[in-house]
Amino acid sequence: MKTLKDKILESFPGRVVRKDLAFLVKGGLPVPTYVLEYLLAQYCATDDPAAIADGIEQVKEVIRENYVHRADAESVKGKIRERGKYRVIDKITVSLNEKADAYHAVFSNLGLTGVPIGAEYVKKNPKLLSGTGVWCIVQIGYLSGESLTVRWDIQNLKPIQISGVDVEEYVSQRKNFSTEEWLDFLMHTVGLNPDLLNRREKLIILARLLPHVENNFNFIELGPKGTGKTHVFQELSPYSVLVSGGDVTPARLFVKMSGNKELLGLVGYWDVVAMDEFEQQKGRNVDAALVDIMQNYLANKSFNRGKATHEASASMVFVGNTKHTVSYMLRQSHLFESIPEGFLKGAFLDRIHFYAPGWEVPVLKTESFSKGFGLISDYVAAMFHELRDRDWTDILGRYAQFDTSLSERDNLAVRKTVSGMMKLLYPDGEATDEEVYELIDFAAEARKRVKDQLYRVDETFKAEPAVFRYDALRTGKQVAIETLENINNATEDSFEEASPLDAIPMDTVGDSRIQDGKAVGSRGLSKPPVLKEQTLSIRQGQTGLSYAKLFAPYLETAHAIVLEDPYVRTRGQVKHFIEFAAMLVQTRPVDELQLKLVTFEEPGKRDDLIALLKTVQTNLSEYGIVFSYEFRDFHDRCIKTDTGWVITLGRGLDIFDRYEYNSIEGMFQEKRKCRDFKLTYMRDINAHEVK
Repeated sequence: MKTLKDKILESFPGRVVRKDLAFLVKGGLPVPTYVLEYLLAQYCATDDPAAIADGIEQVKEVIRENYVHRADAESVKGKIRERGKYRVIDKITVSLNEKADAYHAVFSNLGLTGVPIGAEYVKKNPKLLSGTGVWCIVQIGYLSGESLTVRWDIQNLKPIQISGVDVEEYVSQRKNFSTEEWLDFLMHTVGLNPDLLNRREKLIILARLLPHVENNFNFIELGPKGTGKTHVFQELSPYSVLVSGGDVTPARLFVKMSGNKELLGLVGYWDVVAMDEFEQQKGRNVDAALVDIMQNYLANKSFNRGKATHEASASMVFVGNTKHTVSYMLRQSHLFESIPEGFLKGAFLDRIHFYAPGWEVPVLKTESFSKGFGLISDYVAAMFHELRDRDWTDILGRYAQFDTSLSERDNLAVRKTVSGMMKLLYPDGEATDEEVYELIDFAAEARKRVKDQLYRVDETFKAEPAVFRYDALRTGKQVAIETLENINNATEDSFEEASPLDAIPMDTVGDSRIQDGKAVGSRGLSKPPVLKEQTLSIRQGQTGLSYAKLFAPYLETAHAIVLEDPYVRTRGQVKHFIEFAAMLVQTRPVDELQLKLVTFEEPGKRDDLIALLKTVQTNLSEYGIVFSYEFRDFHDRCIKTDTGWVITLGRGLDIFDRYEYNSIEGMFQEKRKCRDFKLTYMRDINAHEVK
């Protein structure tokens, strides 16, 4: 059976690289990852360890010989003079010298200014004029002789980016991967280890790529420091530019007036303009004119500055750090609280298509980074650039009809997000109905996050609230959308419409329940729970759940309980079973309670498990529980009681995502993030005993 690595190397020969190699080469060099991977692709696009080691040395040699360190600039200039010409790797910025009617280049590290550059290079690479600079491989010569004002001569210039890609060939390779494999492949491509991420975390990270594949996509991510929010905008692509949010001016971003000429700013040259450190800073005021121009651009793809109206397709990204926890912000303010005050305007925020919950992405650690193979950053960036020309916004209308209370901006945001996610995950269009609905739910939640907080920032929007639900045209079901943070932090003053019973079991368990169509807290309820047959769906990342909340009401009067789960084998899985038994001890009388575990283990590995279960048996007997176990080869998981209740368990007791044992989450189940799973509560009125 082929591994993911095998499929990657076979499907994209010469266009993949082991993602940790750039870090091995980079050291302290202030160059983007795509620059190093461009070089590594020429020497290390292989799985042969010896070839990789040799390739790394060759790349290091190129860096040593050609990359210009600022401290060595004078030495490099000397080499150029003595040899007559020399190849350098440097960041080049070009401007028009109107008096001389010529283009002049600036070498960032080499320190050269006013170097003449041929118009043909500028016409072929207009981003050289953007004012931010482009990494290039340049052959520069030295002119000797008298009466020369400039002795430097650009003999050849090549931006470090792939010249062309075959989109259809890329799309055709998608069929070689399952959806989970392709998603993991993309995680490797952005430099992260997919084994340490759950599916929801992967989708949130993937959403950072939406501005790369969708024109005029307005994206914001706020969250804690250290989660890699800026990586895909600074390191991944030569088509995106990351600028400090505090250093942006209308002239730099949109149009600079030079005499009677109007020179386009960043949005005219880049696919993505990302504003880093987009947060309030003391002593720094936001230019009101900048907000007005940007607000118009986010809505209309155009801006007025000078005498003309200009259009651009650049997506806008706003990245910043949060200062408080999510629960604090939801109680005390709103989820936009950290952005600059000048942008806290309803009209501006309403133009955001996607609010990524950065607080759900794990803080990066050493083991968080990929050591597997991913697409060369330059190649995948060029592919995303080409995919921007494809418009898949019509897909939404074939699958869902949203409530009429949604505004056109709401619908547009969901359409653009679904279109972009399809390009990223299913570029061949081959997605199942279930997979498309997953993207629709994800897109709608991201837009609802914007709208929910907009109500708090500008109460005038409450006059026409949007009800985020839709009719699923392929299934006939009605689906209500809720943000995960609202579910996890449900409060009585919440005015948002809550999820239906497929989000949380309201009148039986959980921290919240449905009342008058709203999510409200369950504290202080004195009525005993009403037990009923139902199916419960828990979302990836949901918190506030425990075995007690999910099971205790249905097990309270049972004298015999059987847990059938073939995956109670490892020490971690047995620990979950002990937590299940501890829940019984804490929530009900357990004297002479018959508790049976039916599980499975290969006969050759069974002795260690039996020894462990006997220890559990001895411990439980001290509390009056009569514990027994049985080995049987089976698949389905459930809990059965002598009172007739049968609870089918989609994941058995293994409902929690990874957590550190030596942590608060290790002590309290309610603090742990859940995996996605389903429970079904059924009653067999003829059952009088369980076996």
